[in-house]
Amino acid sequence: MTSLRRWYRLTSKIPGQIYLWLAVLIFGASGAVTRKLTEIGAQHFMDGRNPISLCNVLFVGNLCALMVLVIIYGRQWNKAVLKQISRQNWCILTLVAILSGALAPGLIFQALALSNVNNVILVGRLEPPLTLALSIWLLRERVNLWEIVGAIAAFIGVTLTIFLQTPQATMMNMGGLHLGLGEFLAASGSVAVAVATVISKKHLSVIPLGIYTIFRTALGTMIFFFLALVLYGSDHFMDVFSPFLWQWMLVYGVVIVVLGQSFWLKGLRDSTVSVASLIGSFTPIIGILAAYLILNEAPTLAQYMGGSLIFMGIFLSQLGTWYQIRRRVALDQVNSMQAQQEVETEVGFKGI
Repeated sequence: MTSLRRWYRLTSKIPGQIYLWLAVLIFGASGAVTRKLTEIGAQHFMDGRNPISLCNVLFVGNLCALMVLVIIYGRQWNKAVLKQISRQNWCILTLVAILSGALAPGLIFQALALSNVNNVILVGRLEPPLTLALSIWLLRERVNLWEIVGAIAAFIGVTLTIFLQTPQATMMNMGGLHLGLGEFLAASGSVAVAVATVISKKHLSVIPLGIYTIFRTALGTMIFFFLALVLYGSDHFMDVFSPFLWQWMLVYGVVIVVLGQSFWLKGLRDSTVSVASLIGSFTPIIGILAAYLILNEAPTLAQYMGGSLIFMGIFLSQLGTWYQIRRRVALDQVNSMQAQQEVETEVGFKGI
């Protein structure tokens, strides 16, 4: 008991920003690690199947995340709190879980199978400007000029990244424009998350953070599982209990999911929205560095051009955030579902 108390006292003295930086390092590397695991699985086929398929990684990773969330937020699931949630809110929460807990992760993981990691990271930056645009249009949110200019720059950067790609076999012809299928799926996943975020802001701001995250993860995992069975057949998850899969999923689940989520949630509890948003904005930079170090995936000319504008947009948006630091939401700790969503739009793909 004494050693546990010492450990608790030691960890409680660590600033929340340290936990956020550790989480962002893990999340930034998640895309490259996911691709690397599937490549390892492709070298060890079992009866013609890849035991470390993207579907298996997503499904098992979500289960690991769910266990972490239950441990951290399980106490919020009590009768007194649940009775205060209306039937309409449960219906809207279900829709949000489908969009951000099942559809978006599935699209992003499929994009990782078809396109290089850098493209998925950069195209995923479509989410923040789209969320901002929808918030202004539907929620009548007031934003400053820096945020608008930053969103426009990021959107142009994503567009350049998509349409300046070298022609590939997986590209689609859309009205004379050649669009990579992987980039299209990554953009679709970002749209799904942006729509879910705006719906949540409008209708679910009163839902406790623990109920929101656990319900979204649990229902999203279930829907993804059954959807994959319908699309790919009953044998799609045959290798989900493979020792070879779990040998590597222990690394992915413990490091990317358990440690990443734990550090992230601990950091959010002890940080303000503005600080968490600033740290989260470094995720794509870390992701591109990880893709180079882990996969030897150097950025292309299109990625350099589009990425430069995207990072300029991130910088300008952060200026807007700091400009509004006197607003209450910027000074509050990240202790609500809406505040966490504001921060997570900066982070993007987190491995699950």
